[in-house]
Formats: sequence, structure tokens, C-alpha cells
Amino acid sequence: MDTSVSNLIAGNGEEKIWLLEHPPLYTAGTSANLADLVDPNKFPVYSSQRGGQYTYHGPGQRIAYIMLNLNKRGKDVRKFVWMLEEWVIQTLAELGVRGERREGRVGVWVVRHDKPLNTQGEFSEDKIAAIGVRLRKWISFHGISINLNPNLNHYNGIIPCGIQKYGVTSLVDLGLSVTPLELDMALIKVFNKIFKIA
Repeated sequence: MDTSVSNLIAGNGEEKIWLLEHPPLYTAGTSANLADLVDPNKFPVYSSQRGGQYTYHGPGQRIAYIMLNLNKRGKDVRKFVWMLEEWVIQTLAELGVRGERREGRVGVWVVRHDKPLNTQGEFSEDKIAAIGVRLRKWISFHGISINLNPNLNHYNGIIPCGIQKYGVTSLVDLGLSVTPLELDMALIKVFNKIFKIA
């Protein structure tokens, strides 16, 4: 990733999207609080240059690393994060899931109408996608993760993104049978709608 970003900065590289999956591990973003690492021995822990706090990556989760030149798309970090969220939201819509933004919470959330109301009489909300990026001279790297069918118990070793009040979910947890290829095809279909060069 660093090499691709350096090449883009030097003007002799191409923009890239990598779709991949990691073995079970935790990553600590630049804002990670050590107190949120509940079980440091559960999986390997890696420091990451991306923004954000602790997150889990593992089998059944689609990672999209995004190396784009934001010099071509307007130098606006908030807009870029909004576009990443929109990419996920529209991709989930292609698969029949309503993903939503929440003020003060980065990532994409799903309202759990299939669960009992919480103690406040409200529907609970679970996170289905995380976003953690970094920019170097307006070239992006790191990216997003979408839970297809990871072992959700693997999140128990951390407080994901420093947020205790909400849970995590996946497409399979929501009752959908989606293959990795189907998710990838939806991501590719939606990508060009969102990240057009201005």
C-alpha cells in the first residue's frame, strides 16, 4: 500500500482498490485507547497508520483498501469519508439492507427491527461497516470493512471503535445469504457512481 501511495504522489502510479480478507487480528488506529483492548492475547494486534481506534479484521469480512488521488476529486476529508459511507450504504442497498449514517459515529449502521426494543423502548443499532483512512498529500489509503459473515464473537477482545453502547452485525446475522463474489460485484457496481472524477 505504501508503495502504491508513493507512486501516486510521484505521479507515476495508478489508483487502486484492493478487495481482500485478513486472518483474525486486531488493528489499532491512530486514536486507539489501550483500555479498549480488552483481551490483548486473543489475536495478534497491529498498529495501523489509519485513523480511528481498535477494530477487528478476519475471515468473513470484506476489506477494501482504497488508494485514490483526492487532488482530482476535491481536497475535502469530510466529503471523502461521506463518499466512503455512501459507497457502503448503496452497496448494502443492492443486497437488500438499509445501512445508515449516525451523527458522531463513523461507519455504517443497521437498525435492528428484528430484535426486541431496548430498555429505552427503542430499536437497537448495530455496526455493519467500519471506516478508517489516512491521507498523504491527498492520496488515500486504508479504507473500509464490511461484515459479510465473520465470527462476531471475535469482536469481544476489543471495544470496537471505542463504542460500547452498540453491537456489531453482519449480512448473515441479518438473515441474508450473500457470497463474497456477490458482495464484491455490488461494491464494483456502486463504486463508479460514487467516485466519479470531478
